[in-house]
Amino acid sequence: MIKLAHPIITDDERNAVLEALDSGQLAQGPRVAAFEEDFARYIGVKHAVAVSSGTAALHLALLAHVGWGERGDNELGAPQEVIVPAFSFAATANTVLLAGALPVFVDVREDDFNIDPDAVVAAITPRTRAVVAVHLYGQPCDLESISGLCHMHELTLVEDAAQSVGASFREHRTGSFGTAAFSFYATKNLQTGEGGMITTDDDHVAERARMLRSQGELRRYVTDMLGYNYRMTEVAAALGRAQLPKVDGWNERRRRNALRLNELLAGTDGIVLPREVAGRTHAWHQYTVRVLAGRERRDALQDALRERGIETGVFYPAAIHEQPLYRNLGFTEVRAPVAERLAGEVLSLPVHPSLSDADVEAIAAAVLASV
Repeated sequence: MIKLAHPIITDDERNAVLEALDSGQLAQGPRVAAFEEDFARYIGVKHAVAVSSGTAALHLALLAHVGWGERGDNELGAPQEVIVPAFSFAATANTVLLAGALPVFVDVREDDFNIDPDAVVAAITPRTRAVVAVHLYGQPCDLESISGLCHMHELTLVEDAAQSVGASFREHRTGSFGTAAFSFYATKNLQTGEGGMITTDDDHVAERARMLRSQGELRRYVTDMLGYNYRMTEVAAALGRAQLPKVDGWNERRRRNALRLNELLAGTDGIVLPREVAGRTHAWHQYTVRVLAGRERRDALQDALRERGIETGVFYPAAIHEQPLYRNLGFTEVRAPVAERLAGEVLSLPVHPSLSDADVEAIAAAVLASV
């Protein structure tokens, strides 16, 4: 079976973890601090704040910006709104709810799967406080347009960069345009098992995020605000530091695999291949095709590929506003036709850097034999 994802663990990672274990300090400590410094330098920002997951990073990125009320708490008022794309992992919107705000779903573009700037403009109201811009599958969104809109309307830009470690927009890395949230989940381009990172150039936001991740403490055992236990472990940081110097090389292999798949699958009837938009460097976290003619044909192709030994994934089988949680919360009038259509068409094929040239050829051959 050719797996959809294959975490790379070498002696570098093993030795780093063993050193962390032998140090006797397993909770947040010097390795976490060093990882933060390394990652901030890699992204090109002043601050990086390590946390326990990508979801925690996104939650705190929102709270650190728009969740600091005059009463000294960290709750957003219910009327405040945060614009999010309708097509993404559910955590993109769930963290808005966790921050006490209202997610406002807007549609995405077909060409890059990312938030549509025109839809953002139409969704802005006097209650809008922030826009969450997702770089889905590792493809940066139109950051020039989104950044411009946020600046014009005095909105906070939060980059959901969970899938875009190493990606860039016009030679600037994702995570350096606004306050950003990264994920280091086990299948990501950089993996620490679980873990995440907030990046920002804002000193105030960084300070608030550090307090929020550790029970609202600026000083040990002195609680200044309501916070959380979102700290990263020393073991996770050891893994992250060992992998960070390798990410760009791994991403280049992902790009090579993606371009080869595009060559082999070019012209395949009923299949729309992904592309790297000009001016953007795709991290190729996923190689996601669109299977036209809808969900039934997509699912049939996925079943056929499984029988041929190719693992695939559907990210994601429903637009966020179509999830039961949001239906039950009353988001029944949301209309995002592109997002809803993509949910029935997308299929991700293996593209990870552990694939051999023969594996890539086998994946393409299996697709061609199954459509």
